Amino acid sequence: MATESHRYVWQRDDWPLFTWRSDEILDLLGKCRLAQGRLLCRISDLGLSLDTQAHADIVVEETITTSGIEGEQLDVRSVRSSVARKLGLPSADHYVDRHVEGVVSVVLDATMNHDEPLTVERLQGWHAGLFPTGYSGIHQIRVGAWRGDQPMRVVSGPIGKERIHFEAPPAERIGQEMDHFLDWWHSSKGNIEGLVRAAVCHFWFVTIHPFEDGNGRIARALTDMAFAQDDGQRQRYFSMSSQIMRERNSYYDILEASQKGTCDITQWLVWFLECFSRAIENSEKVLSGITAKAAFWRRHAQVSLSERQRKVINRLLDAGQGGFEGGLTTRKYASMTRVSKPTAYREISDLLKRGILRFNPGRGRSVSYDLVWPE
Repeated sequence: MATESHRYVWQRDDWPLFTWRSDEILDLLGKCRLAQGRLLCRISDLGLSLDTQAHADIVVEETITTSGIEGEQLDVRSVRSSVARKLGLPSADHYVDRHVEGVVSVVLDATMNHDEPLTVERLQGWHAGLFPTGYSGIHQIRVGAWRGDQPMRVVSGPIGKERIHFEAPPAERIGQEMDHFLDWWHSSKGNIEGLVRAAVCHFWFVTIHPFEDGNGRIARALTDMAFAQDDGQRQRYFSMSSQIMRERNSYYDILEASQKGTCDITQWLVWFLECFSRAIENSEKVLSGITAKAAFWRRHAQVSLSERQRKVINRLLDAGQGGFEGGLTTRKYASMTRVSKPTAYREISDLLKRGILRFNPGRGRSVSYDLVWPE
């Protein structure tokens, strides 16, 4: 139990010499590695080598959920467009949202360039990318630099009855704390079990809380970077942020409890590994969607389609079989592609002739369409 003088873990004399009880995490580690291996085998058996489109789908989910954990809702269409543009996919729109572009850039850089050195400049560049206007909501913040002298507290409750969940180290300690963290980051690679290293880095970074905002998003980017360094994959095949989003309340609870505890972070590691295991298990839905997409485009690889037709097809594929509410109609096609209804009707008719679209059953007065889904 922490004393008043050691209310937070970073105030302890042994900070940051983290320890854990190996006997309590060994079975969990085995379970995680088994689940990870099964997923990789399934990807291999399906012949799905995580091509560019598949990679894009996972990056989109990661981008949306890592911001959603902090209560920020990104426009899904803008995220898809940004990811497609950065990965060179033909489905990219021309509309650019600077904020979305920054979040996507951080997510991609952390995994695709995972072997590049992690430096103060790189971390501060990520932060600048998350806040391109210099504001977090309506509040101006220090961007691309460590936070200022104001105490950094995680607080809830109404004014006058606030509850302080956590207070980070004072600003004058940040430079030294981050130097220590970065030294550990480089020296620990290959010397600590990879999943444990990812968990330690996540906890350590959010405890230092070096920025005025965006610390959680950068911590999750670092976690993905640690995963990529562990498995050597430049593309993720599961989304840890999505699972944390599902378990957001327990995520904040275990962080608070651990930050008010000792440098024995066993309970944090247990929570993290269990969350990782569930993230792998829940990747099934994402993987099924990716598989359907890959099968569809393999079947129609030689078909010449316009950019507008590809855009609509990808929207239907993203929605999944039967998931596009009300089916595709001429009006919806015209709205998505910004063409006239006669043009939309001609392009839909072309897709019908090619066997890409079909009429939905029970048409009645309202005609709608769906993809001819592969078996």
